[in-house]
Amino acid sequence: MSSSAAVPACSRLLAVRVLAVVSISDCCGWDKAPIVGIILGPWQFQRRTKLRAPEIATIRVLGIDPGSQRTGFGVLDAAGSRLTYVASGVIRTGQVDFAARLCEIFRCMQTIVAQYQPQEIAIERVFVNRNPDSALKLGQARGAAICGTVDSKAGVFEYATRQIKQAVVGSGNAEKAQVQLMMRSLLKLDGPVAADAADALAAAVCHALRGRAMLLQAGLRG
Repeated sequence: MSSSAAVPACSRLLAVRVLAVVSISDCCGWDKAPIVGIILGPWQFQRRTKLRAPEIATIRVLGIDPGSQRTGFGVLDAAGSRLTYVASGVIRTGQVDFAARLCEIFRCMQTIVAQYQPQEIAIERVFVNRNPDSALKLGQARGAAICGTVDSKAGVFEYATRQIKQAVVGSGNAEKAQVQLMMRSLLKLDGPVAADAADALAAAVCHALRGRAMLLQAGLRG
């Protein structure tokens, strides 16, 4: 048979466009990272692009545990599932008259917001206990704290105490010591953390976890 015989039509190469993830070996002189390529025919590659994980924005969250004599605050950076401790502390108003306490909470919160520049704020809701007067004072202290953050233009989110404990400890009836222990563990804190500061950090963690859950739900729907 002559070597110049015609090639049967059925054996002609068909250029098939396929989107695939491939790995190029060392003999090709390329790196071994997975690439996305458009395959035209058996050995042709076009549009070589490395796969990259989507960038996740970092959100700074300020948590507040309001109180007329002790107001805890906690600041952390949240990027997806990664939580990074920034700062925490307690505003102590002392034994001055009640109006002066509210003023002190307001001014100290202004200073904290100016220093740490939070983008979102998580604060505990007031719960009504057996003493209406205490609940009223707590609500006023909470209002002073919120007013102190207004210059930041950050969104304010409210969470019930049980909701926060459920999110960070797994039980809505958790004791303060359990919340302190979880904050040291989750945020990798070396030293002790005051109870009020731990409660504020827990509010911030609760908010961060809620934001991550909403992102996951949005991704599933998309």
